[in-house]
Amino acid sequence: MAYEKELKQAIEASRLAGEKIIEIYQKDFDVHYKEDTSPVTSADIAANKVIINQLKIQFPKDGYLSEEMEDDQSRKTAERFWVIDPLDGTKEFVKRNGEFSVNIGLIDRGALVLGVVYLPVKDILYYAVKDQGAYCTRAGKTEQIHVSDRVGEYKLLISRSHPSLKTQQLIHSEKQSIQKIKEMGSSIKGCLIAQGDYDVYYNFGRSMKWDTCAVEIVVTEAGGIFRRLDGEPIDYMEDSKENDGFYILNHKDNGIDLESIKTK
Repeated sequence: MAYEKELKQAIEASRLAGEKIIEIYQKDFDVHYKEDTSPVTSADIAANKVIINQLKIQFPKDGYLSEEMEDDQSRKTAERFWVIDPLDGTKEFVKRNGEFSVNIGLIDRGALVLGVVYLPVKDILYYAVKDQGAYCTRAGKTEQIHVSDRVGEYKLLISRSHPSLKTQQLIHSEKQSIQKIKEMGSSIKGCLIAQGDYDVYYNFGRSMKWDTCAVEIVVTEAGGIFRRLDGEPIDYMEDSKENDGFYILNHKDNGIDLESIKTK
């Protein structure tokens, strides 16, 4: 199997990071804020250290892009690089609602080839390798997952911690098509679409490459669609670490007309 070693090590790194996160989660911890006002805790830093140490031992020639370390530009010169969010959903971690994940993705010669999303509180693991399908492991059992076949009437996910006017406008304009709406934090939203529980998610705000990388391949290998708001694929090779919004769909016919969603 292609990327067998890489997948094994990414899964092990995600679980080790998850153990460290839970250890801190169960205690008192301090919350600090970055220049962009996003929160960071000792769990973010500790999980990042665990992941980087694990992967660098196994893959010393690879580059790295992580939320919790300075961009050393190694991603621009290495043939491959890892994209890491050691604690995706720090706001949810701070709220202690369990809706956070460890995200590890791999870019090989410009292509997204592997992704691991681990949910420490529930001990649920999602993973995918390019052209090999998407899988979920829970309670010691691994199953291949697929998006739902719902079209026309769908289940919508919205962000718990990043509400927006455009999201409310989407809900209003699509109310005849929406069967159910649920708030959720972090990359769990993409995983729930990948396994067929929900169908549509639009992010109209700021996101970073480490927010989308791992979950994107889980969604696409499960048969879903993951695109920027302009319909183009996310380019993980570009200089910018930011994305200008994105959407996740189970089926192209559930996509909305973005021109109808205007900020007044």
